[in-house]
Amino acid sequence: MDPAIPLIILAVLFVAIALTAIRIVPQARAYNIERFGRYIRTLGPGLNFIIPGVDRVNSKFDLREHVFSSRPQPVITQDNLVVNIDTVLYYQITAPKAAAYEVANYIQAIDQLTVTTLRNVIGSMDLEQTLTSREEINTRLRGVLDDTTGKWGIRVNRVEIKAIDPPPTIKEAMEKQMRADRDKRAAILHAEGERQSRILKAEGARQQAILEAQGEQQAAILRADGEAKAIERVFQAVHANDADAKLLAYKYLETLPSLAQGEGNTFWVIPGEFTEAVKNVSHAFAGDAADRKPSTEKGHGGEEGGPARIGAPDPARSSSAQAAMDAAEAAERAVADARDDVRRAGAGLAGSPPEPRGED
Repeated sequence: MDPAIPLIILAVLFVAIALTAIRIVPQARAYNIERFGRYIRTLGPGLNFIIPGVDRVNSKFDLREHVFSSRPQPVITQDNLVVNIDTVLYYQITAPKAAAYEVANYIQAIDQLTVTTLRNVIGSMDLEQTLTSREEINTRLRGVLDDTTGKWGIRVNRVEIKAIDPPPTIKEAMEKQMRADRDKRAAILHAEGERQSRILKAEGARQQAILEAQGEQQAAILRADGEAKAIERVFQAVHANDADAKLLAYKYLETLPSLAQGEGNTFWVIPGEFTEAVKNVSHAFAGDAADRKPSTEKGHGGEEGGPARIGAPDPARSSSAQAAMDAAEAAERAVADARDDVRRAGAGLAGSPPEPRGED
């Protein structure tokens, strides 16, 4: 037998034992070593040596952050509604020894702890709070899970609620409520728009009425100023021309017919100054007629009682004077008739028979 063969065998055995004694641990990994079934130490990243045949690797852990998504869990709210909630956990192993020896299956333990904690938290809230308080639920879940999983060598970094699914009937009711809220907001906005529109229209009508009133006021002022100036000019013209009583009485008579021109004038009161104006006009034209009356002249030889010589009459003056006299007499008759009518009306009201009307 060749003596080199045992040496070769010994060399192979030494290499094999050396290889089994070397453990290379990757970065962010941890290996738990047991010796004769008892935990000895945890190997960190890098080159490590163990005793072959005595030490063995019991468990390997990844120290990076992990994501665990649980299946939808039915949870009952405070108002007795069943909702399905999905959660997402972000955790990290901080103590490999505790993760291996403090809990049998840390993934299952975390899942069940999340479900029980979630039911306790949601059970104290109604549906409305559950749908609007995700941040509060996440904070409470993280606090409970972090306190419990700390002794397992696991740190829960974040807990997020992925979905909250209420029952189909509740979804329909929520959709109807949302549509009602949107319709309500739309109606409010429409009513607010109409209100603003009416306010603006009212403001415009108000400004228009103010401007029209101001325009009418200015027009009335201008018309009044014009009438005042016209009256002032007439007054100045009358005083400048030194009008006598005869002219004023005649103008007074010309103005009287205009008092009865209205459509609703069924009763006309003749002022007392009317008779005085008629008398003034009558005396005025009577004086003119006396001045124009032909005078008797002396006879031949200078004796009185001779045949009178009548001068040639003026046709224009005699016709105007006669017309004035006729107008004055007609006015006096109208005044007398009016007075008689008034007396008869008063006697009829008092119950006495009216007096007979005399001849003019």
